[in-house]
Amino acid sequence: MTASAVQVADTARYPLSEPGSPAWREIVSRTRAELRETGCSVLADFIRPELRDVLRDEGAKIAPEAYAKVERVNAYNIAIDTPLPQDHPGRTIMERGNAFVARDQIPATAVIQQLYSSREFQRFVADCFELPELHELADPLSGLVLNVIEPGRSHPWHFDTNEYTVSMLTQEAADGGVFEYCPNIRSETAENFDDVRAVLAGEGDHLIKRLTLRPGDLQLFRGRFALHRVSSVQGAVARHSAIFAYSERPGVIGSPERTRQLFGRVLPEHVASAAVRGDQLLD
Repeated sequence: MTASAVQVADTARYPLSEPGSPAWREIVSRTRAELRETGCSVLADFIRPELRDVLRDEGAKIAPEAYAKVERVNAYNIAIDTPLPQDHPGRTIMERGNAFVARDQIPATAVIQQLYSSREFQRFVADCFELPELHELADPLSGLVLNVIEPGRSHPWHFDTNEYTVSMLTQEAADGGVFEYCPNIRSETAENFDDVRAVLAGEGDHLIKRLTLRPGDLQLFRGRFALHRVSSVQGAVARHSAIFAYSERPGVIGSPERTRQLFGRVLPEHVASAAVRGDQLLD
């Protein structure tokens, strides 16, 4: 592990430099069990307590760089004029008010950048997901982002492009901004449109779990198979969270449509490369 990664993680609680140790196995075993059951696990206080202010300040400094255009979207983040059957949940249009700071705007020295690119951190995360290895996204914009939700805005229901998402709250909202998700609402072989449609229509509360996170908590999440959102942020303080996106396969790049939605720009890599997928689900 790089010295910088050792310095930012609370290695007394999370022995990232000791793979296979009893403490490592205990944490990984507990995390795996939670991921199997609900597709989500939270590792509390992953960042050293004395660095939480640094984590917040680094995020606050780059937050003004976020692409903040309010978009009309659907849960699959495909073009809203895509021809779909009349009862398809993709025809439910929502307003996405959150904003993203792209990876190429995050300093290499930032705590979140150090963690994202650390091979030891990746090894730990892969072990928790029961995978031999994980890869950083090849996408130069969406592999690591800071998600910014200003007061009055929300991040509506959606699925992730990548199978394995790791996130960390860096600044807590004054009120609201609750993470809500529907564990395993779809699979690699089944979209389960009926349940997705029910949640989008406000009739699927029995399918929803709610999670309160604290700055410095690490969240592991199978976001490609769980419909999820962040509820409306209230009060005077924005909600900031770092999203570390990994894939089981190398070379994953977001589609031009979704990239344009999130960042307001598309790079040659997005145009030239067909998005790598391991399933036939809508994006």
